[in-house]
Order: sequence, then structure tokens, then C-alpha cells
Amino acid sequence: MTTLDMPVPVVASTPPRKDRELLSSLRSLLLLGKLMTEGADEAQILELATTAAPSLAHCQVVGVLLAGNGTRTDSVLAAQLALVGPAGGPVMVPGAAWTWAYALSSVDGHVGHLVVTADTEPSHEEQFLLRALAQQTGGALGNRRLHAQELATATELSQVNSRLQGTVDALQHSMEIHARLTAVAVSGEGSEGIARAVHDLTGLQVAIEDRYGNLHAWGGPGRPVPYPKDSAARRDEVLRRALAQRRPVRDGGRIIAVAHPQGDVLGVIMLLDPARTARDQELMALEHGATILAMELSRVRSIAESELRLRRDLVDDLLNGTEDDSVLARAMALGYDLQRTHRVVVVEGRGRTRDADAFFQVVRCAARDEPAGTLLVARGTEVVLLADTEADWESLRRSVISRLGGGRARVGVGERCDRIVEFPRSYRQAKLALRLPAGAEWDDRAIRFDDLGVYRLLVGIEDLDEVARYVRHWIGDLLDYDEQRRSELVRTLTLYLERGGKYDQTAESLIVHRNTLKYRLQRIRQISGHDLSDPETCFNLQLATRAWTTLGVLRTG
Repeated sequence: MTTLDMPVPVVASTPPRKDRELLSSLRSLLLLGKLMTEGADEAQILELATTAAPSLAHCQVVGVLLAGNGTRTDSVLAAQLALVGPAGGPVMVPGAAWTWAYALSSVDGHVGHLVVTADTEPSHEEQFLLRALAQQTGGALGNRRLHAQELATATELSQVNSRLQGTVDALQHSMEIHARLTAVAVSGEGSEGIARAVHDLTGLQVAIEDRYGNLHAWGGPGRPVPYPKDSAARRDEVLRRALAQRRPVRDGGRIIAVAHPQGDVLGVIMLLDPARTARDQELMALEHGATILAMELSRVRSIAESELRLRRDLVDDLLNGTEDDSVLARAMALGYDLQRTHRVVVVEGRGRTRDADAFFQVVRCAARDEPAGTLLVARGTEVVLLADTEADWESLRRSVISRLGGGRARVGVGERCDRIVEFPRSYRQAKLALRLPAGAEWDDRAIRFDDLGVYRLLVGIEDLDEVARYVRHWIGDLLDYDEQRRSELVRTLTLYLERGGKYDQTAESLIVHRNTLKYRLQRIRQISGHDLSDPETCFNLQLATRAWTTLGVLRTG
């Protein structure tokens, strides 16, 4: 309620009836002030003021013009109000005998003007009541505006507090995510621990795959068996999209984040979210999980590469003939016992892929499952295995072909070596066991050097010139003829003798007609002068062809 601070004029000549009317008007003003102050908004305050003015004095209300509201349309009146200012005063309105602008003031300053007109100047009592009405109106408007400002400030503070609380909650949740996943990384729980932690933080199923889509870890219930795997083309498309956007991407019912330190994709972690319930907090957990997964996979790869390098260095030293006394200690550090009997095995193959690393992994898995040994390295297109057991070598070869998805594979096995210094010899023998059958066009199979028969004797001869003279004596004319005519008489003779003189098998191996084979054998008899029906002659010819194959392998080795 606004207290009137203006003195009430005392008029001795006022009749009692006018005193009663003034008192009634003052009471009305007090009630009006209460209505304005309690619960009325600005529009209601203005309506009460304009309605009350004519009842307090014989006047008409031109309007309540608020300062700075930009709604005045009478520029002349506006200019006059600017001149009278906060004190108020007389103004002119066309057609009105008397016009007065009563100032509307509040504790915060000038609010506006209440402009009224009359046919004659109101009495002193009426002007007093109009000033009181203006004071009540200004005070009520000031209170309302102050209250509105307080409400706006309170609302803004509430919004700020809400935003701050949201920020604090998000920060706290982020810290919880960071702390949980960091603890997993430090504890060495690996990919399984990361998957479990992200599941606990999000409530969603979590899968961790390698870059090819093979499942490595699962978090949550309902692990699918068998695990579905995308096609290579779809996998590459999803990875390209995730790398381009540099954030988790949605792929149907999955949200995928890539673990790619320094741009090298090591794996992916994904949330299974078919209902699309994941929000910012779940995505935050997924992104942080991808970061920890990248660190874990980088660590695992670094260890694997270091171990592979140590294994390669160890095997290289053994195959090259090391005299380093630390070789046993290095082998023990890798968990390998070199003081057992070994054989050196060389594996060569070709499948659907020519990827050397993929072929190495195929041989490693086959050797582990046979079992044949675990110490192996890649050397060019071959894989060298130090086998510490007497395995079924043909079974190993078939396992390699199966894992390749078809193709070919050859296995050469050196003799047993009981001492470290014997590894180079067993390695040379394994390579010869791999290559000699190929030169003799034997069918693919695992060959032990022990089983090479006469080849084994031939490679042990130190004087290769004597072997070459033997070859020239028996098949030299045929070799010269082949070189001059680009024919295959020596190859034909070799296969004919290796097949025991059987026409059909020889013709099939040469992929020629039986009559063509007969013609070639006739030419061999004519050029060499040898009788192919004589057993002794055939023995020497077969020995010569095997010696020729052996020389070719030794001279190109």
C-alpha cells in the first residue's frame, strides 16, 4: 500500500457534506492503492487509474503515458511532456479548456504521466485527489516493475543454477567414466575388462572387434553365437565414415567408435542400441572406451611386435650358426627350451591371398594345433618353424591348405638336430627337401630330408664337378638338343623313369597324347644312343636326371 505523504488542505468554509465526500474519496483511494499493489499487473493498474480519475474529479483521462514505452502517437503532446518533465504540469490538448499532466513517480524515479482534461479547472480538493491517484499509480507501477525484475532475476538465477548443476553432474559423470576406465587400463584387464566397464556405465551391450570384424570381447548379457560378421565391403564403408567424422557413428542398431591411434585402425568398440536410447553420457563412455581400447591394443601390438622381433632375431641367429652364449638365455626369456631335439621345417604355400603376414598366421595356427612347435618366423615367402616334436608333417601341410581356403602348400623337413650348432645344417636340408621334389615334379606333399634317398647322397657330394661330368656323360646330348630346339626331351625322360616306364602316367604328367610320348622316347633313343629297355641303362639315366635336378637346385640356392 502506498502511503500518501501530501498534506490534506484544511478549508474552513468547506461544508460538512464536502468533507464527507473528500473522506469517502480518500478511503476509495486507499482501497484503490491496495488493489494496485496486491496482485494487479501493469495493465490492470493502468485500467484502475483511468477508471478512478473521473470518479475523483470532474475530468476526462487522455491517457496514462509511460516513460520510454515508445507507444506515443501525439508528437506535440510528447514534446510538452518532455518539457514539463518528472514534476508534471500544465499541457495543451486541442479542444480542452484545462489539461494537466500529473507525474507518475516511484522509488526508482520517473515512471510517466497521467494526463487529464476538464471543461473548467478542478477544485483544489479534486486536484489533490488526482495528484494522490497519480502518486498511487506511480508507486504501484514501480513496485510491479521491481517485482517483475526480481522474478526475472530469480528465474535467470534458477536457470543459471540449473545449467551449473547440469555441468557439475556431467563433469562428475565424466570423472566417474574416466576413473572407471583408467582403473581398467591400469589393472591390465584387457579388452574384456573394457567391454565390461562400458557396459556397466551405459547399461547397453558392448562388443569389441578387430578391424576385420572378428569379436574379441563382449560386455553384458546375450552374447550372440555365432557372432554375426559384416562383409568386407560394408566393414570398410563403416570404418571410412567413422574416421571421416572423427566421432562415434550410428550404423542401424549399433553405435561404433574406432580405436585408431595415429590413424592406424586397430579395432572398434560399439554399443548395441536398437531402441536408440543412448544419449550424451552413453556416447561419452563409448568415446572414452575407444581411447582406452586404442591404448590397450597399441600396448598389445607393441608387445607382440617386440616378441616377434626377439623371436626373429633368435631364429636368425640359430639358422645362421650363432656362437653367442646368450642364445639359450634369450630362448628361455621367450619361454622356449632349445635344449630339446628339434627339426627345422620350411613351409611354402599359395592360397587366395598373397599376404605374407596372413600366410605366417596360417602356419602359426596350424603348427600350434598339430602340435609342431611355437618358435617360427617368416623369411620372404617362406615360414621357418623350429619344431620340437615329431609331428605328422603331411597333416600339418593339409592343415595349412585348409586354413588358406584352398591352394597349394609344400613342407620340407630337415634332419634332427640335438645341438644348437646343428640348426644351420637342418635348415639347409629342409630347404633342399622343399625344392628337390619340385624340381623332380613330384606331387605336393611333406618331404623329410631323411626320405630323399639318392638325392640325399647327391647333395652330400662335395665335388659337384664330378657330378656334372656324370650328367654330361649320360644325358649331355639330350641337354644340348633341348637347348638348341627348345624341346623337353630331358623332362620327358625324367618323368618316364620316375613313373617306372608307364606310358599312361607319364603322358598324363606331361599333358600330351600317348603317341606324342612314344615319338619323344624314340627321339631320345636316337639322340642319346641309349637302350631304354636295358635296366642298367635306365638306372644310370635315372640317376643322371636326378643329379641334373640336384645340380639345378644347388646352383640356384
